[in-house]
Amino acid sequence: MKKKVWLWALSPVVAALALHGCGGSDSSLIVDNNAQSCSVASSTGSPVVVGSGLAGDPAAPEAASGYRLGYKAKTSSNYMVVANTPLATRAGCDVLKAGGTAVDAAVAVQAVLGLVEPQSSTIAGSAFMVYYDAATKQVVAYDGREAAPAAATGYYLARQNQADASSPAPVPSARRSGRSIGVPGVMRMLELAHKEHGKLVWGQLFDEGVSLATNGYKIPTRMGDAIAANAASLRLDANAVAAFFNADGTPKTSGSVTTNLPYAQSLRALATGGADALYSGAIAEAIVAKAAQSVGDDTAKTPMTPSLMTVADLKAYRAKKRDPVCTSYRSSYYICTMAPPSSGGIAIAQSLGILENFDLSQYGPTNPSNEGGVPSVMGVHLVSEAERLAYADRDKYVADTDFIPLPAKGVSSMIDKAYLKQRAALINASGNSMGTASAGNLGDIPLGVDKTIEHGTTHFSIVDAYGNVVSMTSTVESSMGSFHMVGGFLLTNQLTDFSALPTDSAGVLVANRVAPGKRPRSTMAPTLVFKGTAPGDFVMATGSPGGGTIIQYVLKTVVGALDWGLDAQQATSLVNLGAANSATTNVDGANTSLDLTGLVSGLKAKGHTVNNAAQSSGVSTIMRVNVNGQIKLQGGVDPRREGIVLGDGAL
Repeated sequence: MKKKVWLWALSPVVAALALHGCGGSDSSLIVDNNAQSCSVASSTGSPVVVGSGLAGDPAAPEAASGYRLGYKAKTSSNYMVVANTPLATRAGCDVLKAGGTAVDAAVAVQAVLGLVEPQSSTIAGSAFMVYYDAATKQVVAYDGREAAPAAATGYYLARQNQADASSPAPVPSARRSGRSIGVPGVMRMLELAHKEHGKLVWGQLFDEGVSLATNGYKIPTRMGDAIAANAASLRLDANAVAAFFNADGTPKTSGSVTTNLPYAQSLRALATGGADALYSGAIAEAIVAKAAQSVGDDTAKTPMTPSLMTVADLKAYRAKKRDPVCTSYRSSYYICTMAPPSSGGIAIAQSLGILENFDLSQYGPTNPSNEGGVPSVMGVHLVSEAERLAYADRDKYVADTDFIPLPAKGVSSMIDKAYLKQRAALINASGNSMGTASAGNLGDIPLGVDKTIEHGTTHFSIVDAYGNVVSMTSTVESSMGSFHMVGGFLLTNQLTDFSALPTDSAGVLVANRVAPGKRPRSTMAPTLVFKGTAPGDFVMATGSPGGGTIIQYVLKTVVGALDWGLDAQQATSLVNLGAANSATTNVDGANTSLDLTGLVSGLKAKGHTVNNAAQSSGVSTIMRVNVNGQIKLQGGVDPRREGIVLGDGAL
């Protein structure tokens, strides 16, 4: 059995561990002795520890600007973490510095995210991970998606009494009721991945989260904004009030120091008891009781429709290993992304398979050194049309394949090169947009359209010193999930990713309907890119939150890097662009310093209806690049959120 190395304690003690080169009993452990690693470089070039509160500390909350100008790609030699909050990034980087693997770091990142980014992540949430093992050159997908309880039927989200057609809808809403809460999966998934790919002891990977929850941290800007925006719903839960409100009843604000002692206790239980601590015993019973709450904790005792989840549902949950969706691109790259129950991976693979029939290289953005530049009309047109076709197939065919099989021969049929060439022929490159696309003829599968919009997801990418790579997307679904809180963590509203009704307007069963134990369809698309025709020569890890638009955020980043030659930061910063299967094409207006009027008018001239609203992606990208003859890791963090890039050396 593989030995695991005990970390003794994480930051700030982990820095001392690394400095003294204490590698435990595992002689293969790669420990970084550079005292400046996992820090950021100040304006004077001196290192600043994230979370220290010193000048230049990126964890010090700033006024929300919507877009942070001036970010440039960061490079490191051996390892790197890119996540959407500084404190979580530091936790992962400290683990890598102490010799941990990418999976070790992912556990630490998730533990801190549930504390400092509760609007987007929780230890009782769901996640997908695509992992590359450098020793075996294998890619595996880990499925930690939440599941419906055994008592759920197709009307679980639509009727309080599922069997009675006249029964009213869940109250106060499907989301705020217990019905939106699924059986969580992220910790089971991380435990499974850690058993197979971890080097450090599981228990100590939670120490930084425990320390921050116990000793206090400054509330980040996005967390403060989420508390304020969701205050009315959070007030219905006494635990949420205790965590997110001041003694005088006002919401806690960005920059104020807070603790979360129940969360620290939950992390300690996970550290000592493994994921079982969340799926049986006191925490599991508390989760079930909270989800079953029938009235709010407010003075009005607002009625709530309870969940039908049981402790038996929690005990029965299993994380799953899936074969990733992998495809070649332009005969130069090999791309692996997430399999169902996520639809994101198939849509990414289909979009790329369509786009490789066009010479995208000639349609890159102008002046890419300026925040990725201004995309070209033709570039946006082709990418958007390819996505329309992919979304059409996704809407019709993709759901939890453990319940609803894919058409024809499955994934291979959906990403077949000949089929996608036929789909590409439907694009009028020189003419107008198709507006909406019809699904391809792959078989008679019921429609299951998902138009979910969410603001409660995050993504992080990690490369360790051993060459292993993690691309992981984690979610609570909507901002602050279901607003139910227990043990210091929020419960998600993930089940609202199912179709609200089991049939469409014609009475035909939809693919993404609720069923006992079924996992709702997702759009999350953690993605890895390799050079050549198989895993091995790592090129890129990326992914993003964003609900139904995740496909668009990830695809523009991949195309930006592979077709338009953008570096990791430029591809990440690049204007978000694309379309679901509707007449509306998105052109992200978050970066107001760019003049997009010509792009917008050019798209309208080609028949596109343009949405120029700001978009809140959270792309986290790591690329492997050649810098002056040396191979380096290059990181890019989304300027639309609060994240940073950390690695060996002060970045």
